[in-house]
Amino acid sequence: MGLTRKRDLAAVAAAVAVIGYLAIHVLYRYFPPITLWTGLSLLAVAAVEAGWAVSVRGRIREGRIGVGAGRLHPLVAARTLAVAKASAWVGAVTLGWWAAVCVFLLSRRAELAVAAADFPGAVVAAVSALALVVAALWLEYSCKSPEDPSAAEDAHAD
Repeated sequence: MGLTRKRDLAAVAAAVAVIGYLAIHVLYRYFPPITLWTGLSLLAVAAVEAGWAVSVRGRIREGRIGVGAGRLHPLVAARTLAVAKASAWVGAVTLGWWAAVCVFLLSRRAELAVAAADFPGAVVAAVSALALVVAALWLEYSCKSPEDPSAAEDAHAD
C-alpha cells in the first residue's frame, strides 16, 4: 500500500466542489445557520492526528517498534496508516464541499444577508478540512518504516 497521492485528493476535492456548487443552489435554503463552530470538529480531529503523528514518528525514529510497553506494535502502525488514509479522503471530500459553499456564499453576499453571516463559518470549516488533510498526510508519512540498514550497506557494496 503506497502513500496517498496528493493529486488524487485534489481531484476528489475539485470534483466534490463542482458537484457541491451545483447542488448548493437547490439546497442552501434548507441549511441551518453556519456558525464559526460548524467546522471546528474537523480542526479537533486534525489536531489529534497531528499529535498522533508526532508520537508515531518519534517511536519509529527511536526504533521502539515491536511488542512491549512503550513500543509501537506493528498492527497499531498498520491501523494508524488506515486511519490516516481514511482521514485524508474524508478531509478532501469535506474540503471540496466547504470550498463550494464558500464560493456560493461569496457570490451571494451582496444579495442575501444570511449568506454574509454564513460566510465566516464556511471559511473556518474549509480551513479546518484543509488542516485535516494536511494532518492526515503527515500521520501517513509518519508511519513509513525506517530504512533497513543492511539493505543500505548492500547497496553501497555493489
